[in-house]
Amino acid sequence: MTTTITPPATAPVSAERKSREARRRFAGSSITTLTWLLAFVFFAPVIWLVMTAFKPESAAASNPPVFFFVPTFEQFEAVLANGAGAYFLNSLIATGLSTVLVIVLAVPASYALSIRPVKKTSDVLFFFISTKMLPVVAVIMPIYVIAGQIKVLDNIGTLVVLYTAMNLPIAVWMMRSFFQEVPAEVLEAASMDGAGLIKTLRTILIPMVTPGLAATALICVIFAWNEFFFALNLTAANAATVPVFLVSQMTSEGLFLAKLSAASVLASLPVVIAGWVAQKQLVRGLSMGAVK
Repeated sequence: MTTTITPPATAPVSAERKSREARRRFAGSSITTLTWLLAFVFFAPVIWLVMTAFKPESAAASNPPVFFFVPTFEQFEAVLANGAGAYFLNSLIATGLSTVLVIVLAVPASYALSIRPVKKTSDVLFFFISTKMLPVVAVIMPIYVIAGQIKVLDNIGTLVVLYTAMNLPIAVWMMRSFFQEVPAEVLEAASMDGAGLIKTLRTILIPMVTPGLAATALICVIFAWNEFFFALNLTAANAATVPVFLVSQMTSEGLFLAKLSAASVLASLPVVIAGWVAQKQLVRGLSMGAVK
């Protein structure tokens, strides 16, 4: 009696595999297309802002919108002629000094809260983050009264102090998570080698958390550069910053859309340049788990 051996049915299996691969490719292509569409939707206002900055005022205010025009730099010239340099200098000083102060204060504080915690560490952290929950409008009146009494209204130093206090809680939380990523064995080895606290911070910890330091500093720069409420209410002619200058470009008479767009493009450039310069450190820092 002979046994007939039936060959395996490879054709249906092969067809099913091809069908799965086709569905997988279709899903990947759909996700890619959807991602590009979403990116375009998010970046369309930015693209339109840049285009409007190079339009004449008549073309910027036209209805229907004008997509084809002769680019001009007259709006940028008008913005710079309106004294934008002083506002940019004030923003640069307030942002730079406050960011340096935040980093100088946040590094030892986050080190103490992460590597050498105490019994009430969680309470301290909650206190830090709870200060961000207080509405700014609730504190502007006492700050204004105190600043007026000690004669520091319309003073760039006042903004430096306020921006430092504004960004310090976020910086402490971020730097704490970066310090927690440092292996305990590294600190033990440094202690066995006789390294003190200052030497450990300077030669071991800070180089290891440099990407996180860059990410924290950049976020502080963005928050300080874009801050508007304090600058509007506590400054006038001497210490006004870029956001206040942008508001001054809006007038009740005449056209201002193109000039306002040009001022907005100029105001965005410092932050964009800072992010581009620090992009490698920023990506490494964010991947360490500080921003979730």
